[in-house]
Amino acid sequence: MNIEQARFNMIEQQIRPWNVLAQDVLDLLTVVKREEFVPAAYRSLAFFDTEIPLPGGENMLAPKVEARILQEANVKKHEQVLEIGAGSGYMAALLAYKARHVTTVEIDPDLKTLAEKNLSAYGVTNVSVELGNGAQGWQGEYDVIVISGALPFLPDAFLKQVKVGGRILAIIGEAPVMSLQVITRTSDQVYDTVTVFELMAKPLHSATEHSHFTF
Repeated sequence: MNIEQARFNMIEQQIRPWNVLAQDVLDLLTVVKREEFVPAAYRSLAFFDTEIPLPGGENMLAPKVEARILQEANVKKHEQVLEIGAGSGYMAALLAYKARHVTTVEIDPDLKTLAEKNLSAYGVTNVSVELGNGAQGWQGEYDVIVISGALPFLPDAFLKQVKVGGRILAIIGEAPVMSLQVITRTSDQVYDTVTVFELMAKPLHSATEHSHFTF
């Protein structure tokens, strides 16, 4: 099977059935080549319905989960995006095609280097890869915040950093009960939370359990 057929099968057999139907998202999955962001040792698994190991004990999320997060984020061209957990840089690349700018924060120096290398090789110029612990938020205000690892609770800092009208996409909970939640800041003090689907994901590195905001 050639690589484009494998990509087509991934979209049609994994991603569409997971209620990812936005055409711009499906098109983007053919533009940003996932296999270019997968470690060489696992490239044969790039289109499988599975998480893929990364250096430092981290994982890439399964393709259908990445695609659903991208769809739910609904990023617009004028928006500033914060991603916590750069990994291989793949999600940042997807977000960058839809956003004005993406700031992605990675705590592991080796993964930061990997993400920068992959994004540079792919010609993505509107992503800044920062080294640091983003589990308690990051400086600045953002239209969209995507947290690429599980948190037991959502730290208050993220609620303050998302702009009114903005969205936070976070995997909230502890094994065996976790879910992707979309938190929309509808006004200065009001947040609307929607649980999108249940899943299992690795905890965000250095995630804190001392949040005061629960759902």
